[in-house]
Formats: sequence, structure tokens, C-alpha cells
Amino acid sequence: MVTHVAAEARGDERGALLTFVEEQRGGIRRALLGLTEEQAAGKPSASELSLSGLLKHVAELEQSWIARAKQEPPAIQRDQTNWHETFQLVDGETVESQLAYWEKVANETETYVRSVPSLDDTFPLPNDPWFPPEGRVSVRWLCLHLIRETARHAGHADIIRESLDGATAFELVAKEQGTSWG
Repeated sequence: MVTHVAAEARGDERGALLTFVEEQRGGIRRALLGLTEEQAAGKPSASELSLSGLLKHVAELEQSWIARAKQEPPAIQRDQTNWHETFQLVDGETVESQLAYWEKVANETETYVRSVPSLDDTFPLPNDPWFPPEGRVSVRWLCLHLIRETARHAGHADIIRESLDGATAFELVAKEQGTSWG
């Protein structure tokens, strides 16, 4: 669901970028409104994606990029043996626990982005075959990447939610606010 992002304070590029990341996080959170754990784990299309899986994936994705920027290892190491677990809840994980984890990650993202001396500061990309050798990206690039990735998955979440029960983001927000849509 498109929401209006207020204009940033003059000269607050960091605030603008962080606000757009938060707007896209909201799209995924809204898609989960009112669902049971079983509904959130549902896969109503040909895709293997579920809402709870998307939630876990974007939280891990964001944390891993902030860790890279800090030149630390991600909290959860993923490889071919466990990559599939980034899209499913395992070992007692719940939507509630993943939302709480993502909130913690979001706070870490904000703290980090606001603390670096410059959005032009760079960090090395991992030595993975899909990244250029000895590649570097800026903190600005990182913020834009988080916006893009979260927005892409928020779009998936809209489709999955509507496929589950016909609810659209506009209806979900109206219901949450105790108003009506349409």
C-alpha cells in the first residue's frame, strides 16, 4: 500500500532514506494484520513464499547488510544447507518473535545510519561470486538497497495477503483504525 512519506527536514538525507525504509517495512507488517500463525505461513500461490517467511527474510536481510556495513558477520550465517530457512519459521519462531526481532534490527539500522560520518563512507562487499571482486558500496547505497529489497517483498506480501483472504492493504489499515474503506 502506498503511503505518504513526509518531506525530510532540510538537509536530512539520512532521515529521508530511513523514513522510506520504514514505510516499506510497514507494508509487510500491514499484510500480517489479524492473521493466525497458520494463515501467515500459508502459501496460496505457486510460489513457496509465505507472509511469515517474507517477514523473517527481510529481517535477516536487513540485519546482514548492517552487519556487512559494520564489517561484522551476520547474526545468522546462511549457505546452501540452510538458505531455505530464511523463508520459513523454524524452532519455535513466531510472527510475533520475528516482528520483535525486526524492530530491534530497525533500531540498529537507524542508529548505524545516523552514526556514520558520511553517507559516502564505503564498506567492502562480501567475497561472493555474485558481487564484483573487491567491490565496495556506500552507506547511501545500503539505504537505497534496503528500500528496494523491502519494497519488492512488500509487494509480494500484498499479493499473498489478498490471495489468502481477499483483504487489501487499504481494508486492513481501515479495519485497524476502526474506519471503513470504500
